[in-house]
Amino acid sequence: MAELAEKAGIPVRTVRFYRERGLISPPRREGRIAWYDDRHLARLRTITGLLERGHTLTGIADLARTFESGRDVAEVLGLGEPTEETPVHLTPEQLADYFEGETTTENLATALELGYLATDGEEIVHISRRLLDVSSELVREGVPLATVLAAGRRVRAHADALAELFVHVLRDHSDDPEPPQLRPLARAVVDAELSMALDRRLRQPPPAEPPAGGAAEGAGEPG
Repeated sequence: MAELAEKAGIPVRTVRFYRERGLISPPRREGRIAWYDDRHLARLRTITGLLERGHTLTGIADLARTFESGRDVAEVLGLGEPTEETPVHLTPEQLADYFEGETTTENLATALELGYLATDGEEIVHISRRLLDVSSELVREGVPLATVLAAGRRVRAHADALAELFVHVLRDHSDDPEPPQLRPLARAVVDAELSMALDRRLRQPPPAEPPAGGAAEGAGEPG
């Protein structure tokens, strides 16, 4: 423990306190000797980094339990499964920097449930560079991460329905189980339709709000 504390740059009593709080896992024991390894050192450095970013020890412990109970990257992505998305490996500190002030236990649990995040040892993996960049940009624009995740859940449901539609259409008229034109054609149609749908929505005037404290039109005594 003394050697671990020296490498982490913190007092031994702090390491002991973290161990008692369950923030680091028990050491491997050989008789009376307790062996700590690089995973313990990485966890201590993560705790220090998150404390510097304003997280509390209680919050860090909650985050650790959330990730330890989450799915690993092989389970989320599937070994050998083809994908056009690029996973991103992050430390907990780097993830906190992407979503400053929004990396709550609730948000991370939702992201793990949706499969946006997975674990790989002491690292966190986001399944898509594109989704990571877009979601962090939305948060920087002032949209709460909880709202971004709720929207992502709805988008996924619609995306699954669209994928099912395109797969059936092309497979019904092709002997290839994965027609090569499937992805580019589907993306082109969805992109064009979404662009036109945004035009229609943005041209609509926002709904008028009733006057504060006033009665809604048509309410009250019949005319």
